[in-house]
Amino acid sequence: MLRLAVPMVVIQLLQVMYNVADTFWLGLLSANAVGALSLAFPMIFFLISVGGGFTAAGTILVAQYTGADSDGSADLIAGQTISFVTLLAIAIGILGFFLTDPMLSLLPTNAETGADIVPLAGRYMRLFFLGSPFLFGFFIFSSLMRGYGNTRVPMLVMVVSVAINVVLDPLLIFGWWVFPRLEIEGAAIATIAARAVAAVIGMYVLFGTDVGPDVGVEHLPLQFDRVRDIVSLGVPTALEQSTSALAMIIMTAMVATFPPAIVAAYGLGNRLTSLIFLPAMGMGQAIDAVVGQNLGAGKPERAARAAKLAAKLVTVALLPLAVVAAVTPEPIVAVFLGADSARAAETIVYASDYLRIASVMFVFMGVLQVMLGTFRGAGNTKTALVMSAITLWVVRLPATYILVFVEGWAETGIWVAVALGDIGGAIVAVAWFTRGTWKSAVVDTDDADASNEEGPVDRTPTDD
Repeated sequence: MLRLAVPMVVIQLLQVMYNVADTFWLGLLSANAVGALSLAFPMIFFLISVGGGFTAAGTILVAQYTGADSDGSADLIAGQTISFVTLLAIAIGILGFFLTDPMLSLLPTNAETGADIVPLAGRYMRLFFLGSPFLFGFFIFSSLMRGYGNTRVPMLVMVVSVAINVVLDPLLIFGWWVFPRLEIEGAAIATIAARAVAAVIGMYVLFGTDVGPDVGVEHLPLQFDRVRDIVSLGVPTALEQSTSALAMIIMTAMVATFPPAIVAAYGLGNRLTSLIFLPAMGMGQAIDAVVGQNLGAGKPERAARAAKLAAKLVTVALLPLAVVAAVTPEPIVAVFLGADSARAAETIVYASDYLRIASVMFVFMGVLQVMLGTFRGAGNTKTALVMSAITLWVVRLPATYILVFVEGWAETGIWVAVALGDIGGAIVAVAWFTRGTWKSAVVDTDDADASNEEGPVDRTPTDD
């Protein structure tokens, strides 16, 4: 499990580096540019999460067919996932490009935020959506490789992609060397270019090497039965991710009624907490492959032991980070704001309060991610959907409205509500996990080798 999880943690770290690099360089450009990312990201995530649910379905099916040792089924599912999600990504990119302005117009911004930040967000979003097929290309590759049991190769591809983004960001944002000064559009182009390289390398690995599913051109024409399997598992996950994104949009809409410094602090705080949650996100993504392969191999109790161990590991990893964030939030936040000194100083104060309060939920968030990964790996994507809905729609959003607009806690109400959501979601998810009703595979496990006590959980090459 750790051999699968550690590369996933690194991938999540590198994933966040895209956002951190953009936030760092745009923070040097202006606080408004950071605020624009705060507005743009939830709406971008809302649309791309639809396709993301179906890449997760590919992970589940590839993992369970691999565990069941069902000849050729994992390869076929991989090819079907590539074709189906690529078509979906193209449609999402076109839709997002034309819906950028209508989506931004729905935000109830105040006059200053609407005039200074919303136009910047629109410029960033339109370019990002044009490049969304490249974004999905790497997501597909990483998901299929994870289901197969190889997470090291996606990690290496991600290293290359992030390096390209980090180099291009300042060149395109500020117009250094021979490059034009594109400001916020430069950040979008740098990300698209880096994703494109990752997608091309990933497709080469899947079609041209033997380190993952043996995908061939013959696996690409869509087959109704296979697409139905992908859709039946992917729709709940797509709903989970898209409703989560919609909840983030509603949160952003409430935050957008505050001055720009609080909007920027909210976006910066979200990015910093996502960085701190890397062990949880990596373990949550690794555990779906571990659970899926063990259930496919007919070993439900082993899958349960893996989930419990994963929850303990993320607790050990996140508790020290929670202490650091609670004690010294200001130096952490200050690293990412170096321009517009007056507004930056104000943003640091708000973001520090956010990080200090959010530290209370770190361990709960880690356990929640492990539980959600366990449910998804078992094919119980509807259960994961319900748990996510409880976290965001039953607890976080109502708490935000009550604390901010009824009780008058202002921005502090936002920070507290975020923490309450993840604490409540984790408690309910653990209670459901203990019932044990999730321990069944969604594929035929008759061919599984019941005599294999260890089960197939890791196909990462051991040579260099």
